[in-house]
Amino acid sequence: MSRAVRILLTQRIALLAVLIVAVVVTFFVNDAGGYLTAPYDFDYMSAALITAVPLAMLGLAEMLVILSGRGGIDLSVGAIVSLAGMVFGFAYGEWGWPLWLAILATAGFGALLGAVNGFLVSYIGFPALIATLATFYAYKSLAIVINDQQPISTGPIQELFSISKSVELPLFGEYVPDVPLGIFTFLLPTVVAVWVLLARTAYGRRLYAIGTNDVAARWAGLPVKDTRFKAYVYAGLISGLVAVVTVGQFASARPDAGVSGNGMALPAITIAVLGGVAITGGIGRVAGVVLATLLIVWLNAGILLAFVGNEGSQYQLLALGAVLVFAALLNGLTNRRYGGSAS
Repeated sequence: MSRAVRILLTQRIALLAVLIVAVVVTFFVNDAGGYLTAPYDFDYMSAALITAVPLAMLGLAEMLVILSGRGGIDLSVGAIVSLAGMVFGFAYGEWGWPLWLAILATAGFGALLGAVNGFLVSYIGFPALIATLATFYAYKSLAIVINDQQPISTGPIQELFSISKSVELPLFGEYVPDVPLGIFTFLLPTVVAVWVLLARTAYGRRLYAIGTNDVAARWAGLPVKDTRFKAYVYAGLISGLVAVVTVGQFASARPDAGVSGNGMALPAITIAVLGGVAITGGIGRVAGVVLATLLIVWLNAGILLAFVGNEGSQYQLLALGAVLVFAALLNGLTNRRYGGSAS
């Protein structure tokens, strides 16, 4: 028993897998008992994955900057999604650029916005919280005024809704629910790219090193400032890709796409921390972020069915806060008992 507890406390992947099973089984039981307002089944779970695409991608973006240490965090990712989405709306929806070129330009623009964050944090020395809060306000304002507070909903933009459709999996698709296309076109390539970057490149090793102890990394001759700067650039690039995803989902380039309601930044940070990324830097795995996203998405999907009307959305916020507190307490307990964060 103690061995199982130790595994759950020190192996975040195992813990998240157990929590996902517990959440799904709980809602299946409630569905069978008639306590939900609509069926909670595999079709519903698959449809809910449409929200996992931007959340997981931004969770990976936050993972990169948090790994860089020194209080690394990016509060501006939602604002980057809004502003980059408007740029994509202009490029593809009004200027008639080819889709591939508009996507590349949007990703590059997101990387440029991320570079501003990276420059302020890495080379000027601003605390990441202050720097990205400032750029959050700046990018959010620019997204609103760039088109006089109006969304861009031209014909080509509306046709992009097709990238949000669900598709049948090859070979065994008739036996399982259809899966949102964005999983394959945006999320999986991003997951693979970030995993390769962190696990198979010298840059990834440097990022973990400076996040663990940037003083030691500096004495070892590692380019600390450049490595941290690039983490924010990569985060901005991913946010630019998320902008394309959100334009497709809304069939409109909206100036508030990434900042409406509670915005995209806080859920992304929650997912990163829940996924085992140590807020102090230097610890975190891609698989943890992906599993944390599934947990949040399927938990939120079930909560919506457990309440009538708009109450469910309010309880989603309560659940998100509870999950964040749980992750923080778990990290603290793991540090005290076993001398390290769950990975």
